[in-house]
Amino acid sequence: MEVINAIGRRKSAVARVYLTEGTGKITINKVELDKYFPSAILQYVVKQPLELLEAAEKYDIKANLDGGGFTGQSQALRLAIARALVKVDAEDKKTLRSHGFLTRDAREVERKKPGQPKARRRFQFSKR
Repeated sequence: MEVINAIGRRKSAVARVYLTEGTGKITINKVELDKYFPSAILQYVVKQPLELLEAAEKYDIKANLDGGGFTGQSQALRLAIARALVKVDAEDKKTLRSHGFLTRDAREVERKKPGQPKARRRFQFSKR
């Protein structure tokens, strides 16, 4: 099996994934998964598509993560892994789609408007 690559995005985070046959080792920016994401919840989010297809021990994953925060990065990585798994076996697409792993979460941060402290928040109104 050759190297399969895929990309995933969430908010301003971008994940580029390179999937090869292996023993289940996940490396992010040349750092182990448990060192890069110390939180068990974020590790769980990253591994969700692999656990669903029972492929956690079949593939080695090398990922480059850039931008965003740790939550956005973990969700971008999950999307990229799911897309790479679909490239490996197209029959897995229905299962991954039904669990929502192939849907790009398009929510972005709304821009700050002039004359306001935040995007929606207004300064306190004073009648007098």
